[in-house]
Amino acid sequence: MNIKEIKEMIALMNENKLLELEIEKEGMRIRLKKESLETQLGVKSHHLVDMPHFNVTQETTQTQAKKEEQANNLIEVKAPMVGTFYRAPSPESPSFVEVGQNIEVGHVVCIIEAMKLMNEIKSEIKGKIVEVLVENGHPVEFGQPLFLIEPA
Repeated sequence: MNIKEIKEMIALMNENKLLELEIEKEGMRIRLKKESLETQLGVKSHHLVDMPHFNVTQETTQTQAKKEEQANNLIEVKAPMVGTFYRAPSPESPSFVEVGQNIEVGHVVCIIEAMKLMNEIKSEIKGKIVEVLVENGHPVEFGQPLFLIEPA
């Protein structure tokens, strides 16, 4: 972010009579907060002129940086077809995989039902399941990420 962009945000705030604006872009968070002179002095008076005061803070979030670093090491298992995502072979059965579980190449990670056919989706890499990105029984699109795996 540069000064010009910040000035544009201040103008946007003034035009729309906003008291606060927060924007996060590329791991950087900008927060603009407008305070009146009354607020600064802690006085409620009708004869005081409303003089805006802006606090500009710029910070990179540690959690955002950590997520980006972790995401760079993770591999997505994507849906090879459109259908319904199932974590287990039947409602009574345990899930094929759980978060934190280590898997091998060829390990079945889920089923996608397409046109009444149950298609087993197998892992193409060895690693550890970090996150399940789809809810059981929900529809999935072709290429939609299903799992995040940390390669071993």
